[in-house]
Parts: sequence; C-alpha cells; structure tokens
Amino acid sequence: MSKSVTFDLPISGMTCASCAGRVERALSKVSGAENVSVNLATEQVRLQAPADSLPALLSAVDAAGYAVPSASVELAIDGMTCASCSGRVEKALAKLPGVASVSVNLASERAHIELLGNVSTDALVAAVEKAGYAAHTLHHPQAQVDQQQRRLVRERWSLLLAIALSSPLVLPMLLAPFGVHWMLPAWAQFALATPVQFILGARFYVAAWKAVRARAGNMDLLVALGTSAGYGLSLYGWASAAPGAMPHLYFEASAVVIALVLLGKYLESRAKRQTAGAIRALEALRPERALQWVDGSERDVAIGALRVGDLVVVKPGERFPVDGAVVEGRSHADEALISGESLPVPKQPGDKVTGGAINGEGRLLVRTGVLGAETVLARIIRMVEDAQAAKAPIQRLVDKVSQVFVPAVLVLALLTLAGWLLAGASLEVAAIDAVAVLVIACPCALGLATPTAIMAGTGVAARYGILIKDAEALERAHQVTAVVFDKTGTLTSGTPRIAHLAALDGDENALLQLAGALQRGSEHPLAKPVLDACLDRQLTLAPVQDSRALAGRGIAGTVLGRDLALGNRRLLDESGLQPGELADSAEAWEAEGRTLSWLIERGPIPAVLGLFAFGDTLKPGALHAVEQLSKRHISTHLLTGDNRGSALAVAKALGITDVYAEVLPEHKAAKVVELKRHGVVAMVGDGINDAPALSAADIGIAMGGGTDVAMHAAGITLMRGDPRLIPAALDISRKTYAKIRQNLFWAFVYNLIGIPLAAFGMLNPVLAGAAMALSSVSVVSNALLLKLWEPEPGAE
Repeated sequence: MSKSVTFDLPISGMTCASCAGRVERALSKVSGAENVSVNLATEQVRLQAPADSLPALLSAVDAAGYAVPSASVELAIDGMTCASCSGRVEKALAKLPGVASVSVNLASERAHIELLGNVSTDALVAAVEKAGYAAHTLHHPQAQVDQQQRRLVRERWSLLLAIALSSPLVLPMLLAPFGVHWMLPAWAQFALATPVQFILGARFYVAAWKAVRARAGNMDLLVALGTSAGYGLSLYGWASAAPGAMPHLYFEASAVVIALVLLGKYLESRAKRQTAGAIRALEALRPERALQWVDGSERDVAIGALRVGDLVVVKPGERFPVDGAVVEGRSHADEALISGESLPVPKQPGDKVTGGAINGEGRLLVRTGVLGAETVLARIIRMVEDAQAAKAPIQRLVDKVSQVFVPAVLVLALLTLAGWLLAGASLEVAAIDAVAVLVIACPCALGLATPTAIMAGTGVAARYGILIKDAEALERAHQVTAVVFDKTGTLTSGTPRIAHLAALDGDENALLQLAGALQRGSEHPLAKPVLDACLDRQLTLAPVQDSRALAGRGIAGTVLGRDLALGNRRLLDESGLQPGELADSAEAWEAEGRTLSWLIERGPIPAVLGLFAFGDTLKPGALHAVEQLSKRHISTHLLTGDNRGSALAVAKALGITDVYAEVLPEHKAAKVVELKRHGVVAMVGDGINDAPALSAADIGIAMGGGTDVAMHAAGITLMRGDPRLIPAALDISRKTYAKIRQNLFWAFVYNLIGIPLAAFGMLNPVLAGAAMALSSVSVVSNALLLKLWEPEPGAE
C-alpha cells in the first residue's frame, strides 16, 4: 500500500448533519482511510488515506449520493526538452493529493491539471520545481507571446555565438578533402571550445543535474555526458602528448555537437510557435476597448467595464467587442476567422453578432448579450486549447517508451564502450563511438511527434470553423465507418417553406397574393413562408378586412371583397368541400410528410381555390456532404423523430438508404449503440434531444447554431450549420493521424538506424549531433505541413 497522505476534499449536496454523517461513514469504509472529519459549514472533508486511493474516495462519496466538485488549472512549464521530461512533470503533479488527472504537452509547454479538493497553485509549482523544472501560472496572452519572443531571441544569440566559436574548429575538417592540411594549435582549440562547452552549453548541465537529482534521465543528460566525454578526452590527449607533438583532439566534436543541438532547439522553438498560431490568431480578435452608448453619446471604455444589456456602437471596419444583438442599423459581418464562413453575413435589427467578427459598411448599435468567458470567441479558444492540451491515446504508448529510452541509451553507450575495448580498440576510439551513441539518441523527436501534429491539426480545423474538443476525438474520427444524421436542423434548415403549391385555375401568383393578404400580420409559423414566397416573386398584397383566427383550423378574412379562409383539412371538411382535382396531389404531398393548407372561398357558393404544401427544405450543402461520405465508403443513416413520410422524402433526395423515423429521443441513443456493433459511428445533431445519441456515438458532431447541450456532448463542433463541414472534419482527422504516424515512424527510424551505426563506429559525434538536431526539426516541420490543409471545394 502506498504512503498515507492528507486529503482535503470539497463535498457538494450536503444539507444537514445526517448528510455529513453519511459522507463520513462512506469514507471511513474505504481501505486505509482514517481520521475522517466532515465540516458541514465549509462543506469540506479532511482525512488520511493512501496516496493512490483517490478513485476509491470519489466512488464512496458518489455512492453516498453526493459529489466532489472539480476544478482545472493551467500551468506553463519551463525547461522541458523531451518526452521523458513531460512524463516526469506528470508524475510529480499526479502524486499530489487532490490531483485527479494531469496532461503535460511538450509542444505547448503547458500542464493541464484537474483538481478535486483544495490544492494550491503554490503546491503545484513546488512539485514541478522539485522535479527539476520551473512552473508558473499562465500570463496574459500577449505577455505570454512576448516572453516566448524574448526566449527565442536569447536562443538565437546563443546559437550565433556557438556557430562563431565552433566554425574555426570544424574548418580543418572541411578543408581536408581539398588537400589543405591545417590545424589550430591545441591552446586555440581549448580557448574556442571551453566557452561553448561550459557557458553556452550550461543549460544542458543544469537540466541534466536536475534530472539526476530526480533520479531520471532526459535528452540534456545524453548531450551533457556525450560532449563532456569528448571534451575530457581532448584534455587527456593534450596533457599526455609528447612535447612538441600534435595530439589527436576532439574539441571540435564537443563544440559542434552543442552548436548543432542549439540549432535544432532554435528551429524547433520557431516551429512550435507556428503550431500555436491558431490560438494567437483567435486571441488577437479580442478587442480591448468598446464604444459604449450612454444617454445619446459615445464613451470609450474597457471591455471589462461593460455589463449585460449595455449598448455599444460598432463603426464600419471595427471588430464587434461583444456578443449581442443588433438594435439599430444594417450592415454585413465578416465572421471568417470565427466560423470559417467565407462570405459576409447580413446583419439587421434582431440579428445576433459575435465578438471578434468585423463589421462591414454600416454603423450598428448592439445590445450586449454575454461577456467574458461565456462569449463564443472565448469558448472557441477554450475548446482549441483543451484539444491541444489533451493527450491522444497513441501518445500513451510513446510515453511508456520514453520512460525507458534514456536509461536504455546509457546502457547501450556503456556496452559500446566495453565492446570496442574488448575488441582491442583503443580507449580513444571506444569513447568516441560511445559518445556518438549518446549524441544521436533523440527522445525529443518521440515526444514532439504527436502533440505537434495535434496542435497543427486542431489549429487549421478551427480556422475553417471545425472545433475539435479533444485529441481522442481527433484520433478516432479517421476510423469512422458510418455517419448517423438527425434531420431537422442538421440536413434541413429547420424552418418551414412552401414545398409545393397548386392553383385550381393554374394561376399560382394570384393564389399566393390571396393567401399572402390573409397572412399579413399573422403570427402563425406558416405565415412567414407564404409572405416570403410573395416577397421573392415581388407580388403586391391587397389589404385584408375582418381578419380572424379560426382556432385549430386556420385563418379567415375578406380580401378584395371575397370571403376567404386558409387552413387545414378540418377547415375543408367543415366547409363541406372536397379536394376534387387536387386530391392526388394532396395524397402524394402528405406521403412526403408535408403539412397541407387549403385556400377556400366561403361565399354563397363555397369553392376550393388552391393547395399549399409546407415542409422543411434541405440545407444547400446536405447533398454534397452525403456524396463525399459515400465516395469514402462511409455509410449514411437518417435518425429522426419526424414522421416517416418526411424522413423518406429527405433520404430519397440525398441518397440515404437507411432511415429510422418516429424515433423517440430516449431511443436514439439505443439505435446508435446498435449501429456501433458494426463499426465506428459518428452521430450528427443539433438539439437537446440529440445529446444522448451524441454521447453514445464513438464521435459526436454538433452543428453550429444548435444548443449548448448538444455542443457539450459532442467531440466535434461545427461553427456553421453547414453539412459540408462533416466530411471536412473527418478529412482533417485522417490527415492529422497520418502525420502522427509519419512522425512516430521517422522518430523511431532515426534511432533504430542511427544508434546501431554510431555503436559500430560508422558515425562520428559531429554527424550524430546533426542527425539528432535534424530528427526533432523534421518531425515538427512535417506536422506544420497540416497548416496547408483546406476543405475540399464546396465545403467552405
């Protein structure tokens, strides 16, 4: 059993002393738990228990009917150089009581910690420092960028100085193939190599010492040992050489290896900054100030001074400072960087606007809706950050390899040294080959292979309005074999339109004019599609007199002296009328699941004038989405609560063969689970009733404009309600996973080929150092190629 530690856990849901007693009894039953003390006033419990018993404690609280609320903390970690470093930081943080989970991202140099209980930030920072690294809470985004830029400048100057000092040392090696045999005296080589080794290379010694103190290994330890061996061998050769003889020195090897590693780290840092470019681009959209409209005048204020309900003025060309609704004015909004929508979106009174979008040609007055962390932009940034901080399942295997990588390389280096000595080689030859083994090994490339690809993939996806919630969703999405669509709001617009109309006399415009006149001023859901159709055809509407609603039947009124009514079949029956010539059309349209409305004249001689069929219309990109999925041999299914006729009509128009209609919300998840038996299933929906099915699917995809519940349940959120983004989301997942596999392949190949070559004396330390630097740079550069990804034509 592990060491006993003190836990301080918050408990939610306790209302009385009996609650506290129930929690205390439940926790006391956990193996190893003792001294359980529950404070009802502060809703806290303190107890001693084994350090690894947190899951059991949480289960006990849950079984008692209460909960332990969680919180999350983000820390910036300095000093990590390879996957073993990130693994060591994770272990150090995970040991703290109250830490539920930890994910450390080497590429972004951040740690995401889920806390259960009162764990102070100071305690987290102290744990990281004890492991040999530095940690601090995340600064303001711009301050973070400035800090990274300053560090990059320092690395550049260190690199330039290392190159300047190392160049004279390596010059004789470069001139030798041209017949120029020249060598710097030993004292000059010593003078040039020493500052590179112990001043510019001090970072490797510091990090290596911290690793040794923590009883672990990292890339810095390999570099420090390898270059120190080469430097020490040179000192020994110089000191033991006969007077006047030119000893065989290796100062150039140690100095050039350090210069090459510094070059690799500099290029790697530059590339890693580019992988985080999506976050920086989104953060740059946040305006710092706004023009508040108070008592008829504009007042420049900080964003933090605004409150919900305040009015703000947005001038042409400015970014919207808040999420809200237009109160006054007309314009267009460029939402490309937020939703990926390439065309400007028209805005008029009543329309919603999103903070960070660019106002077009008109001055708008906007009423503030939400602020701070609840704005659309803030939530997008948070989702992208969470996805980039999360660890993909494949990374767990890499982490296990990384934990034993450095010790294994040290053992191989010792075996190389011993093997060459036993083979009769001199100590000098054996040591140089052992140094080459130490130098070429690169755990850094292994650690960067997955996170850099995930950061680049999620970043470019966000640019096109595809928000990937976590790395697991990104990795899993490429395996999808079936996509299940909800109908309303996903494949269809969710708003009724006139699907068909038939005039008994053949004059559709006249029929629309009469119906439109009746519907003027009506609040009925079917009034708007009639009026929209009249507007599209530019029809003039006559005034209506004596307009009145007919409960459960429709609407009636007098238009141009004619007593008219528009309503359902009940209205038709009560008027003693028959469909007549329109009977076949009515039957066919009802079979499609359309809603029918009859226009009748109720004069001395009642008569049917015409028939309207209302229905949901397909979204413009729905057919393209289904066709793209079919091309990739991904089966498509329609799962809806609507009537079967409506579902079959949509499925027939799109080429979907599997239709499940009239399915209750609680049964949608069961249907998804049934489909999962035959492959990997993605569920696409937008409503509250879709949330269980989204959670049940292997991958949940929530359509933009849908409910927050659906977006929370989904692994992928599409910022635009455009079905064409669905195959695009699966495509970027496939491309990202391919990059992960390529990166891991090359990271392993570098080591699998390079280490044996070095051990058998086929690589000198300089070439080994170049290969080491190249491995991490090539992995990050390969991941950056994802930034060139674009959705297929028609998906933007």
